Amino acid sequence: MPIEKIESTCAQAQSANILADNIAKLKALFPELVTENTAGAAINVDVLKALVGDATVTDADEKYGLNWHGKRRARQLALTPSTGTLRPCPDESVDWDTTQNLMIEGDNLEVLKLLQKSYSGKVKLIYIDPPYNTGKDFVYPDNFQDNIKNYLELTGQVEGGAKISSNTESSGRFHTDWLNMMYPRLKLARNLLREDGVIFISIDDGELGELRLLCDDVFGENNLVCLFSWQTMKGAQGMPTRNMVVPNTEYIYVCAKNINAFRFLGLVRDGVGFSNPDNDLRGVWKRQYLQRLGQGLPVRHIRNPANGQEWSFETPYAQEKINEWIKDDRIIFPQSGDGYPARKEFLSEYDNAQQLVTSLGLYPTKSTTEKLYELFDHEKVFSNPKPDTLIATLMAFTLQDGIVLDFFAGSGTTGHAVMAQNAADGGSRRYVLVQLPEPLDPANKDQKTAANFCDQLNKPRTIAELTKERLRRAATKIRAANADRTCVTGQLAFEDSAQKLSTLDLGFRVFKLDTSNIRAWQPTGNLTQDLVDNVQHLQTGRSDDDVLYELLLKLGLDLCVPIETRSIAGKAVHGIGAGVLLVCLDASIGVADAEGLALGMADWHKELAPVGDTTAVFRDSAFENDVAKSNLAAILEQHGIKQVRSL
Repeated sequence: MPIEKIESTCAQAQSANILADNIAKLKALFPELVTENTAGAAINVDVLKALVGDATVTDADEKYGLNWHGKRRARQLALTPSTGTLRPCPDESVDWDTTQNLMIEGDNLEVLKLLQKSYSGKVKLIYIDPPYNTGKDFVYPDNFQDNIKNYLELTGQVEGGAKISSNTESSGRFHTDWLNMMYPRLKLARNLLREDGVIFISIDDGELGELRLLCDDVFGENNLVCLFSWQTMKGAQGMPTRNMVVPNTEYIYVCAKNINAFRFLGLVRDGVGFSNPDNDLRGVWKRQYLQRLGQGLPVRHIRNPANGQEWSFETPYAQEKINEWIKDDRIIFPQSGDGYPARKEFLSEYDNAQQLVTSLGLYPTKSTTEKLYELFDHEKVFSNPKPDTLIATLMAFTLQDGIVLDFFAGSGTTGHAVMAQNAADGGSRRYVLVQLPEPLDPANKDQKTAANFCDQLNKPRTIAELTKERLRRAATKIRAANADRTCVTGQLAFEDSAQKLSTLDLGFRVFKLDTSNIRAWQPTGNLTQDLVDNVQHLQTGRSDDDVLYELLLKLGLDLCVPIETRSIAGKAVHGIGAGVLLVCLDASIGVADAEGLALGMADWHKELAPVGDTTAVFRDSAFENDVAKSNLAAILEQHGIKQVRSL
């Protein structure tokens, strides 16, 4: 069996091809709809009209919906696969070996593309706080031809410079540039949501109208859940507009992936107003008075068995039910003759989830700024960050476990909130944060403090470095606050309300966006030298771990999946995802090595007993000759490992 080589142009070396997937789905539903032209598979519009009726197919400019200059290009941008990768950075991470949290540095558009195979349909909650449209420049100047190169230039990792276009009202693109930035990101984000998933988008008045229509386009108007509002300050403490109105409210737009599958958990009742003065074994309770006079309801009677005192009142409850309450010691009789009986209402009898209202209340940004000021050694490195308590509240009534994604991570509020809320209620939520390593300029008065703080840390002057530092410091504070809880294998642990032992994950794995580890054919004009350079199929300067994690991404495995390494026939072999993937990146595999390596891998594969097919991957340049390659592939196939690839 020949070993298939993974080239830079093949599907296994790229992120998910959403366009090809869409065509495949249409072909599965309507085979006659898909035809071919010189560019490959295509949709026959005439057949589409025949299938659904001419009246339901239109390409007219005048139709209801949100349209702007560049929308078609923005849609195409979302459909274009990425050839980049995410390189692991264990030295910048916390608890690399055990954590399930991710902090990814990179252009969020490219990162969202790269996450498609591994995380499609797996994210429960997305929270984003995108740049508000203030007329200032955006640092997301998407380049349709080569967004990876554009990203590396923007962040100063290669020579050159990425031009950031102005977004001023006078340019006539005040809304257009913002929509072009948001549209492809939301399209990709929707793919990552579970069927019962939901997205929260922070927004102000500037783009609220456009966001509504944009989400209608991406998610469908029937999937709008609600529009939450929250108060940013108490009273009129801000600067008034020219009309003497002080804005103190912002919004959170909420859309479901599927409105029929999504449901809020609700707010957990906190027991305020409940007590247990008589030590009732049924738990805390509160008084509910029975008297409801003058409503035309049936008259009922109640008698105190202790002293014979009686009361008459109107109530919808049946007399038999009242007698049952008396017998069950659920009626509280007054101590004096002028009182009135009440019924015990136990907290345990309530539905644990309170209904929500669209006004979330006061979450002052000032107090959050002060909290971060203290966290960062009394340095103001972030301006007006979103309250972590606000994000924690959103999570509290949405999910107890599952993935929380924020691809505009900023100061790291979402990651902080995930850790804090897990500590508060015993949840097992995990976060995936994405932040552009946007350079900080010490000459800019608004960025000077943040840039200087990075210098103190001996870190690059980027926002992403501050994001990581906030996560580290927040974790340290949460760990200290929970130091009295039971310690299990070095991590915090406690028993939640269901009396189940849970560990609190306060770490994160760092990954950074870069070009693929798989070398692309880039002719220079010197054919002889080009052939020599491309004998080695992998980029120079890349580690085995770099290649390993690119395989995880491109083959659709979680970036936190367990990896075990064994020495087999003197070669390091990595077993990933309980044997779903076996990788040997040794630089030399001779004819004499092939049989022992293949048989050892086959034995390990049998021991792991993976669910589903296993893929084995090797370094293509490692094989001594074709004999070594074919012998190894044949032995693996004989033992049930039929998907053998080389890089």
